[in-house]
Amino acid sequence: MANPGQPTIAINAIGTAVRRLQRALRRTPNHGVVVDGNFGPVTEQAVKEFQQGANLQVDGVVGPQTWGALPDGGPMPLLQQGSTGPVVERLQTTLTNGAADWWGVTPQGVDGIFGPNTKAAVKAFQGWGHVAVDGIVGDLTWSVPMQAANATLETVVGLQFVTG
Repeated sequence: MANPGQPTIAINAIGTAVRRLQRALRRTPNHGVVVDGNFGPVTEQAVKEFQQGANLQVDGVVGPQTWGALPDGGPMPLLQQGSTGPVVERLQTTLTNGAADWWGVTPQGVDGIFGPNTKAAVKAFQGWGHVAVDGIVGDLTWSVPMQAANATLETVVGLQFVTG
């Protein structure tokens, strides 16, 4: 199961479980869901739409059956200057591939090390994606829609990097 041990949640819930739910809903894909940790009317409507599409009881309550049908809602890693590894390499590749047509700044190489040039490319991408421009790749940056149908930064970089 992609979301083991999650509590039953419904409208007005707040916190980590709601963030996991919202990330999972975004991955269905439903790009209208914002990952903010607040189970409000938009999240409730997205849950009901998902439940209907999955032939589950449509009640807006996320219990074991709904959790089990959703994709993994675990977070992508938080990336910032100093981060390293394959996920940074994939991020750099993605930022390089889209820069010429969309945000204009590349990380100036693909080496798996999040340095100042990668930070500059992330900031340009964040501006293009209309999210906070801080050079840190967190939930909001991961959820920026890309030009490909139903793709976000996290799906282009790869959901195999979800951290649980």
